[in-house]
Amino acid sequence: MSSCVHRRAFLICGLMALVFTGFSARLIHLQITKHEEYTALAAAKHSIRLEVPARRGMILDRNGEILASSIPVRKVVIDGSHVKNPAALAALAAPYLDLPEETLRQELTTDSKYKVLMPRLTEEKAIALGKAMQKNELRGLYFPQGSIRTYPNGAMLSHVLGFLSRKDPHDEHLVGVEGVERHFEEVLRGKDGFRHIEHDRTGREIVIYRGQEQPAQNGMSVQLTIDMGLQAILEDELDNTFRDSKPASVVGVIVEPQTGEILAMATRPNFDLNDINSAAPEGMKNRAIMDMLEPGSIFKIVVASAALSENIVNDRSLIYCENGRFSYGGRILHDHHGYGKLNLHDILMKSSNIGSAKLGLMLGDEKFYEYVRRFGFGERTGVDLPGEIRGLVQPPARWDKLTITRMPMGHAIAVTPLQATMAMAVIANGGNLMRPGILKAVRDADKNIVQEGKPEVIRRVIPEESARFVSNALTSVVSDRGTAILASVNGYAVAGKTGTAQKLNPSGGYYDSRYVVSFVGYLPAEDPRFVCLIMVDDAKLSASLNYGGLVAAPVFSRVAEKAARYLDLMPAQRAVPVLPVAMGKRLSQGNRQ
Repeated sequence: MSSCVHRRAFLICGLMALVFTGFSARLIHLQITKHEEYTALAAAKHSIRLEVPARRGMILDRNGEILASSIPVRKVVIDGSHVKNPAALAALAAPYLDLPEETLRQELTTDSKYKVLMPRLTEEKAIALGKAMQKNELRGLYFPQGSIRTYPNGAMLSHVLGFLSRKDPHDEHLVGVEGVERHFEEVLRGKDGFRHIEHDRTGREIVIYRGQEQPAQNGMSVQLTIDMGLQAILEDELDNTFRDSKPASVVGVIVEPQTGEILAMATRPNFDLNDINSAAPEGMKNRAIMDMLEPGSIFKIVVASAALSENIVNDRSLIYCENGRFSYGGRILHDHHGYGKLNLHDILMKSSNIGSAKLGLMLGDEKFYEYVRRFGFGERTGVDLPGEIRGLVQPPARWDKLTITRMPMGHAIAVTPLQATMAMAVIANGGNLMRPGILKAVRDADKNIVQEGKPEVIRRVIPEESARFVSNALTSVVSDRGTAILASVNGYAVAGKTGTAQKLNPSGGYYDSRYVVSFVGYLPAEDPRFVCLIMVDDAKLSASLNYGGLVAAPVFSRVAEKAARYLDLMPAQRAVPVLPVAMGKRLSQGNRQ
């Protein structure tokens, strides 16, 4: 009997041991094996993952002036799990958020735990609304830190700086879509951080239970080669030209020839960076790198430089200019005046079409094409701005019999304004094609230089002595013997070249009385500090006044004079006399150079 009792007691103890062992195993499984899983589930009911946005880096000019920066604001975020009374919360918050009450109520009816309602709200309104919610015991709206991009100079430098936009309509993040903002996106944007926070049943954050946190890495600052003093000078004159001549567009570029650094770049029409929604598509195009136009006579520096560098002509060579009428390939090429024999210097100074055409013939198709490419035409300049085009340079195999006589005078070819500027910089700096630079430096939060822009020589184009000869001839262009007396600047020797080309008709051929006129030059001619191009497309002027020497050259003169004063350049020669009335009449009656 007793042995039976002992067996039963032993069995009961064994069963109880098995039960407690099972409970223990289950407890170990929940506490250890499933710890992370259940912790995450518990946290998910009372915590949210808040993004800590990185501050986008600033954009600065070469002197440290702020061109673009990000201002702190508050975002408005909805946590639907905390919204218990959407109607009451909407009625309270609508006046603070400037939203219709019904619209806000619909937005608050959501299961999302992190729904961005507004990307920006002032600090004052965020604090006031937060206090009002606390007083009325309402939950569900939170105000994490955010930022907005602002451009202190409005429309100035708009095509260079670019702007931000959403990559995806459903994504609140802004990315650079044009200009410097786009090209240096990786540098500027930084890396967002995050923070997990837990709330109690009332919605208040439990600080001691704050979860994993990763701080944001703010973006670095990009310092440009742009000088806003020169930029303001250039933009002011482009505004005047755009208002007075009513062209389709005006482009201006200023570069330092020795380094290739872009000191100023502007286009009209333009747009306000702080009001992108009102910008017209045509006004948002950076025409300095996206337009291609026939350059006209400014292109004559290429054929003259090539013939001189190949020893086809020298300073004593004379070219017969056919007294103003040259028959070639079944067509007549005209000159402005009936010239007899001209040397190379005078071909440039008087801008002889026939002299330039004959230089092209002496060089031949292949050799001339080689120099066209050596000057950088037909390829991108490599500037750190998105959207640059190559222009259009056909190889000799696609030329017709007239091309070799027309391309030397700037026809049968299309170039960008920046390409034309860098080509003139070749003459100004002694023969090197420079890569145009827009980046001065990339700086971290402590203003230390992380990356530095450095001058880059793409190639030697012509010998220094050839550049010096052409420069001397271009100085004569800006005299009472040349085509660009109106480009002169009192107290300085100016070198440069005018250009006037009939505007291409998309339907074929050229318009009869529409022109693209330009002047590109530099000063001081003996030691150039800057090269400046002015290009005016389709000015609404009479045909007798629509010349590079009469439209673009005076704009250059005003820009160059103010730039020389701004840069504190020492005058090196006597004042250039004012253009006589007779000279102005003679220029207006000449051919388009």
